[in-house]
Amino acid sequence: MARVVIFGSAKMAVMSHFYLTHDSPHEVVAFTVDREFLKEDTVCGLHVVPFEAVERAYPPTEYKMFVAMQFGRLNRSRAEKYQEAKDKGYELISYVSSKAVVWPGLVLGDNCYIGEGSVIQPFVEIGNDVIVACGGIVGHDSVIGDHCFLASHCVVLGCAKIEPYCFLGANSTIVDVARVGRESIVGAGVLITGNTKPKSVYVGKAGELLPKRSDEVGQWLTWPVR
Repeated sequence: MARVVIFGSAKMAVMSHFYLTHDSPHEVVAFTVDREFLKEDTVCGLHVVPFEAVERAYPPTEYKMFVAMQFGRLNRSRAEKYQEAKDKGYELISYVSSKAVVWPGLVLGDNCYIGEGSVIQPFVEIGNDVIVACGGIVGHDSVIGDHCFLASHCVVLGCAKIEPYCFLGANSTIVDVARVGRESIVGAGVLITGNTKPKSVYVGKAGELLPKRSDEVGQWLTWPVR
């Protein structure tokens, strides 16, 4: 069990407080943000202190930290605060939902978040500061690099490699053995069938609007009466 200060005060931070409070041995004691973004004194009933002075109020010899940010600037905003927290001397915790499936031998870095319903198969390596949102699947022998964000229901199949600073959108799929190049963006629902170059951007085709009303095609959705 650790006493934890959460960096952030937005939705990701509030969600992290909820998960850590209800599904971990840790105790969240405070929030911290950069002074210029300090708009309120409390969040979830806990004090919010300026990050510039957090080590005086909550010294790293007694408290740990969790940087609860999303994927701004292709994860660099989170990565920068992650490093600043470490430079202040903080140990960063990771959270793995009790409702996720993980196996012995998982290599997991610090400041990671594995959401509920996720499945992390055997022999997986996940780097530092990685978010795997709810329902994500990481196949056997795959490697997820530092500072990545895998959105809900993203699928990384076996022996794939996701290089650092990547964003994989909801319901995207990376096939077996594929390598996603550093700082790449894979949009929601996109299928990647081979290696990608660094800083690539892949987006899928949006749903097509048919020239018919739903009541004209509704019969297609009717199951036969038995």
